[in-house]
Amino acid sequence: MAARHKQARDPRAHWLLLILTLPILFGALLFQGWTQNEVDGSPTKPACTEPVPQAATDAGPVLAVHGDRVKSASMPAGTVALTYDGGPDPYWTPRLLALLKKHRAHATFFLSGAKAAQYPDLVRQIRAEGHEIGSNTYTGADLGAASAARRTLELRLTQSAFAGADGFRTSLLRMPLTTAVPTLCGAEWPVARSASADGYLLVAADRSGRKPADGVVRQFSQTSVAYRETGKLLTDPNARRFATISEGVRTTKTPAMAEVGAIERWLGTGLIWFQKLGRSFVAALTWVLTVAAGLGLLRLFVLVLFARAHVKRLERYRPGAPWLREIRDPVTVLVPAYNEEAGIGGTLRSLLASTHQRLQIIVIDDGSSDRTVEIANEYAHRDPRVQVVCQSNAGKAAALNHGLRYARCPYVVMVDSDTVFEADAIQRLIQPLAHPAVGAVSGNTKVGNRKRLLGRWQHLEYVFGFNLDRRMFEVLECMTTVPGAIGAFRLDALMGVGGLSEDTLAEDTDLTMALWRAGWRVVYEETAIAWTEVPTSLRQLWRQRYRWCYGTLQAMWKHRRAVLEVGPAGRFGRRGLSYLFLFQVVLPLLAPVIDVFMLYSALFTSSPVKSMATWIGFLAVQMAVAAYALRLDGERRRTLWALPFQLLVYRQLMYLVVIQSVVAFLGGSRLKWQRMHRSGTAAAAAQHIGKAAGDRGLPVTR
Repeated sequence: MAARHKQARDPRAHWLLLILTLPILFGALLFQGWTQNEVDGSPTKPACTEPVPQAATDAGPVLAVHGDRVKSASMPAGTVALTYDGGPDPYWTPRLLALLKKHRAHATFFLSGAKAAQYPDLVRQIRAEGHEIGSNTYTGADLGAASAARRTLELRLTQSAFAGADGFRTSLLRMPLTTAVPTLCGAEWPVARSASADGYLLVAADRSGRKPADGVVRQFSQTSVAYRETGKLLTDPNARRFATISEGVRTTKTPAMAEVGAIERWLGTGLIWFQKLGRSFVAALTWVLTVAAGLGLLRLFVLVLFARAHVKRLERYRPGAPWLREIRDPVTVLVPAYNEEAGIGGTLRSLLASTHQRLQIIVIDDGSSDRTVEIANEYAHRDPRVQVVCQSNAGKAAALNHGLRYARCPYVVMVDSDTVFEADAIQRLIQPLAHPAVGAVSGNTKVGNRKRLLGRWQHLEYVFGFNLDRRMFEVLECMTTVPGAIGAFRLDALMGVGGLSEDTLAEDTDLTMALWRAGWRVVYEETAIAWTEVPTSLRQLWRQRYRWCYGTLQAMWKHRRAVLEVGPAGRFGRRGLSYLFLFQVVLPLLAPVIDVFMLYSALFTSSPVKSMATWIGFLAVQMAVAAYALRLDGERRRTLWALPFQLLVYRQLMYLVVIQSVVAFLGGSRLKWQRMHRSGTAAAAAQHIGKAAGDRGLPVTR
């Protein structure tokens, strides 16, 4: 249908923000994984395949390598160089500093660049108290096993972190996962030689047999062991002097730490903030994933629970209850149509074949430019129950309101002009209206053109998503939408809310919410079946769902005050609107970020099996619930083969639709009605599926 909504600006312009934001977030996430040695790195060191060169066999712990020549030095007799790898650690670094300060001793801290960027205040404290800082690389990964690009980044980023933390660079380097000089064996030695050529002074540790009286370099990690052993050394009478590496071994006149310029400081500060973004992003994603997974599983459990309750509940609104009469009154059927020549004939034929014969069928032509009116008039000439009225193009809501002026029956059924009804659909649809509190009834819309993959995905969505939701909504008394394809109403209920509003693009959702707020109840009649034609291309599907989602947001905002009301309106507002907001707005908005995290986990982390197992487990739960939904609807369960592909492709499309709708809604964009091209396949598909179901012994109608 066409509508009078105008488009103020192209909402696609809002995608620029998302296009720019997601790569930045993914980059921060990838960088955070890199700092945890999950990307191109190993936190462990393999066994050496060959020893260090002969020239380094008896070398001291402080080395400068020039080609095949090795120049080394050791601590003077009685001098102890305390060195600490890793950190700074927020718990142990302050305690070690306090212990050293108590004994007026200085030490050398070989810091991780990632930790220095995380705790810059501790870096400044270490320097302020007179200690020396060297590089332990950025992540502490095994440099011998890392790629050349990673080795370069490990060293450069550490210097950048130091520049950002306290404006200095260092020439001291301790290779990660090494102790004494012989551990610089195998692939480590070429890396050590390259680092030395770049100006680094390599610092190892003395073998365990060397005593403080001989002069020694001691190596600790920042742990309780380091604290305990440091205390013992500081009170050892053989340790006459405690010095930093550069104080104990004066191999060069260049200071170990030198100030850097303003540009390096700015770049370092940027690195610190980027790493902080990555940490915050990972922490937030971990929390979001946990909550989203919990909510998703809870939703599936609740859907099954309420679906079972819906099946077993007392037949309060159903035919056969002893205190409810069977409705046989005449029914007005409103069929709005705009350029529907492909499907209007099938719709009218199915209505005229209804087992409920007392019908007033009103076709409201909304300014069609094709043969819609001509085809409808042919049926009107053959059957007096069909009436055709025309109006200038004004939109679906206006067409339905126009048709209401001609309604002569106490009950009104609204249908789309591409919908094909089962013979007993209208009879079953109107029966819940026998209860005086029920103002509207939602029927069961099924996908007719489901042979192709896109149609199968929508078929699963209708059965697994929409219909399970409707069962739950009825039990909770918060039905959010009576679909435009098949819905029954009391005429006085419609008149009481002023007919259909033209304020939103989802006139069916808007009307349903208005009925709740007026005190009426809305229920679901799953045995009233109608077949509809769904979009056959991604472009058509996008337009349809964009309109649905945008219109739903408009209706939710329009009726937001229902959450504060009492009675049926309050129950609907606090249950129905909250459900829509949480599961159709909030979680879809978070979905792309979650998918980025899952993709990262599967492709770049050291535990992709765990990520894939989690995804497969969640898929298995969804498959089980979908199988139950298909059984409830009397559908073939072999359609489930398409569900994994639906989650990988179709779900992403639906999430992007929600994102664009929310951004457009918040940005004040107005959408125009975008009519889907019809091919008239619903009728043929309904007959084919119904025949196949009958051949299998399944109920065609229930």
